[in-house]
Amino acid sequence: MNTVDQTRELAAFLRTRRERLTPGEVSLPARRAQRRTPGLRREEVAELAGVSVDYVIRLEQGRGLRPSPEVLEALAEALRLSEDERAYLFDLAQQRPTRHAPPAEEAGPLARLVLDLSPLPTMLINHRFDILAWNPEMAALFSMDLATLPPPQRNTLWLCMLHPGLRGFFRDRERALRESIADLRASWAAHPDDKALTELIDELTTGSEEVARLWALRDVRVNGRGQKLLRHSTKGPLTVDYEVLAPLQTPEQRLIIYRAADPASQGVLDAIARDCT
Repeated sequence: MNTVDQTRELAAFLRTRRERLTPGEVSLPARRAQRRTPGLRREEVAELAGVSVDYVIRLEQGRGLRPSPEVLEALAEALRLSEDERAYLFDLAQQRPTRHAPPAEEAGPLARLVLDLSPLPTMLINHRFDILAWNPEMAALFSMDLATLPPPQRNTLWLCMLHPGLRGFFRDRERALRESIADLRASWAAHPDDKALTELIDELTTGSEEVARLWALRDVRVNGRGQKLLRHSTKGPLTVDYEVLAPLQTPEQRLIIYRAADPASQGVLDAIARDCT
C-alpha cells in the first residue's frame, strides 16, 4: 500500500460517511422522489453543517481544501461521526481537534488493573491530578489512608505541595515540584474551560509562596517517565523510576506505576508491600 494521500482519503471518507446515512437518522424529512445514490445528498450535508454546497463538492472531489477545525466539527456533527471517526477526520485534514469528550471522572475497569499491578505502587489520576484509584502499596508509600481524605485533597499536587505531613516526602523537593508544576501548566493550557482545575491552581499558588514562585516560571513539560527521590516516613529513603501510561479509551486519565531504581530501594518497597499483606 502506498503512503496516505490525505486529500484523496479525506474526500473518499466524507463521501462514504455521507452515503451511509439516511435523512431519518439526521432528523430530515424523507423525500418522495427516488434517490439515485444511497445516503444523504450533498445539499443536505451542507445544510446540516452550515457550509455551502460548493464547499462540500470541492471537499469530496479532493480539490486541495484544508478545512478549519470549526468546519471539521460541523461536518463531524452533521455526519454523526464516532469519536474515532472524528479523530480520523481531523488527522486527514492535518488539524488539531478541540477537546470533545468530557474527561472520565471514574476509574471504571482500570480500578481492577491498579489492584492487579500490586506490589508495584500504582495509581490512576485524571488531567487535574485527582487520584481516582490506587493500590495498597501506593497508599502505604504516602503513609496515609487516601480513602479518608476529602475528595478535593485526594489530589497528587495538593498532597505533595500543601499537605503538612508530606513536606519531607521528596528528597529533592525543588526539582519534584518544578516538574509537577510544569506538567500542571501543560494540562491547564489543554483544558482552559475547566473551572475546577483553575480553582486548584488558585488554591496551590495562594497557599504556598514556593508554588507561586515556580508557577511564575512558566515551565512546561509533560512527564511521561522519570525518577523520583523519595523518603518514606518510617522505611527511609528510596528512589523510584516511574512510568505514565495513557489508556486509549480514556486518554484524559493516566496510570502511574512506580518501580525501584536500585536494590536498596527495592528493599524498601518490599518492606512496604509486606506491611500491606
